[in-house]
Amino acid sequence: MIQLPLSKLSNVGTTIFSQMTQLANENEAINLSQGFPDFMPDEELLNNVDHFIKKGFNQYAPLGGMIGLKEEIARKIENSHQAVYHPDSEITVTAGGTQAIFTAIASFIKKEDEVIIFEPAYDCYEPTVELFGGVVKRFEMKAPDYEIDWNTVKGLVSEKTKMIILNNPNNPSGKILKESDIQELISIVKDTSIRILSDEVYENIVFDGKQHLSICRYPELKERSLLVASFGKLFHVTGWKVGYCAAPKALTDEFRKVHQFNVFCVNTPIQMALAEYMKNDGHYNHLNQFFQEKRDFLRKGLANTSFELLDCEGTYFQALKYNRISDKNDVDFAHELTIQHKVASVPFSAFYKNKLNENVIRLCFAKKQETLERAIENLTKI
Repeated sequence: MIQLPLSKLSNVGTTIFSQMTQLANENEAINLSQGFPDFMPDEELLNNVDHFIKKGFNQYAPLGGMIGLKEEIARKIENSHQAVYHPDSEITVTAGGTQAIFTAIASFIKKEDEVIIFEPAYDCYEPTVELFGGVVKRFEMKAPDYEIDWNTVKGLVSEKTKMIILNNPNNPSGKILKESDIQELISIVKDTSIRILSDEVYENIVFDGKQHLSICRYPELKERSLLVASFGKLFHVTGWKVGYCAAPKALTDEFRKVHQFNVFCVNTPIQMALAEYMKNDGHYNHLNQFFQEKRDFLRKGLANTSFELLDCEGTYFQALKYNRISDKNDVDFAHELTIQHKVASVPFSAFYKNKLNENVIRLCFAKKQETLERAIENLTKI
């Protein structure tokens, strides 16, 4: 038999999210691993989709997206962050946040270009950089605070550094960037050609009155940045796979060169439905409170257990340190939790290249009240 060459990503397996969801299904466990809601989106939004399908919006959308949706995105960004993007030339509707991230990296990273990421990191960053010949430089944020030592980050920067990838708020730690972090970043990229890819898909899920500091708030960063966001996180529709990338025209022009050969365009009736739905700001301005109530319910329910609850400033994930319960590594503990106690989680080591084990797991609290109640009941018996 002919031995065919392996693919560029031959060392990449199935994601930890898929693995833990499969394990949850096999063991009839409560799935708090993969980050998706188990409740329905707003019926008004669903009715919008039905309306625009029946109205005949069922053919290709323009390359950059439907203008009505891009105008609503631009309005949202300006109202939220006091930053202006031209709807037609600086906003691109994408097939979810991950496709936007992939396209941004594909557009600008070439062989031997260096890209700085912050771990724990969403699992698509590194493989995509490597797919296009780039080299990943990592800074490890560690429990319990997940702070960034910017002096160490400065040491990672070289003349080959072409991009810095941020995830703010951070999945899985729930950490948000502070003003001091942003100022350090501004200092690092000043007088360089480094681009910033800012993954802000959880921008509307920030707690305790804290403010999400979008990269676009800062003109000296906005001019070199690609901002990625997700309607899946915004409106509880992760399966629709619709997001967007906002960037200055020069960056957007390059982004779209790749986008057109990747997906070309995104689901037309859903874009129309989202545009209509976004005309009411109240459909997304309440998300902080909505998810904080779920976070607080989960934290209160686990307060008297042996789990240590780490800070959760944003996202819909709660990190738990379990070293007072078990000395197993986090992968083995997550499997045991799923099989024996019927609650599926994600081990934090999956978000580190070197599989750093700090005895921390991640729970998703974007779930119905009864789902969280059942999970708390199981976890309090450990």
